[in-house]
Amino acid sequence: MGKENKGKIYSITIPAIKETNIIVGQAHFIKTVEDIYEAITSSSPHIKFGIAFNEASGDRLVRFDGNDETLKKRTIEIAEKIGCGHVFVILLRNGYPINVLGKIKNVDEVVNVYVATANDINAIIYKNGESRAILGIADGKKPLGVEKDADKEKRHKLLRDIGYKR
Repeated sequence: MGKENKGKIYSITIPAIKETNIIVGQAHFIKTVEDIYEAITSSSPHIKFGIAFNEASGDRLVRFDGNDETLKKRTIEIAEKIGCGHVFVILLRNGYPINVLGKIKNVDEVVNVYVATANDINAIIYKNGESRAILGIADGKKPLGVEKDADKEKRHKLLRDIGYKR
């Protein structure tokens, strides 16, 4: 029988970056960065992005790629701050998660997507020695009410203004 370990649960706040969306997920293999890169670039040639992936064994490096130097640097910072093995972080600009999520979820190495948002997030982390795991992500804030007719009209207009509905 294994030894009982007493770990620690805590939260890491990741502030939203203006005009940028974040995707955080879990994958399982060193080629994750290259495959996610291909999934994003084949979705839209206009999206600017950075990817970082935390290896969980071997060299245990933060692997990274992307087509925007600022977003690559920021994904590395976020991945290091989260510090959990097999976690990937993607930052997108000039596009939305809806443009890439289907292809990212179909990448063979991707196990789970925790969040895709433009909001501040809080990663709930469990730490036990050198091992860390994301237990979940708190995304945004709680609802303040239920939409009314004027709110529905505003939602419909927004979707048409950004080109997602005719």
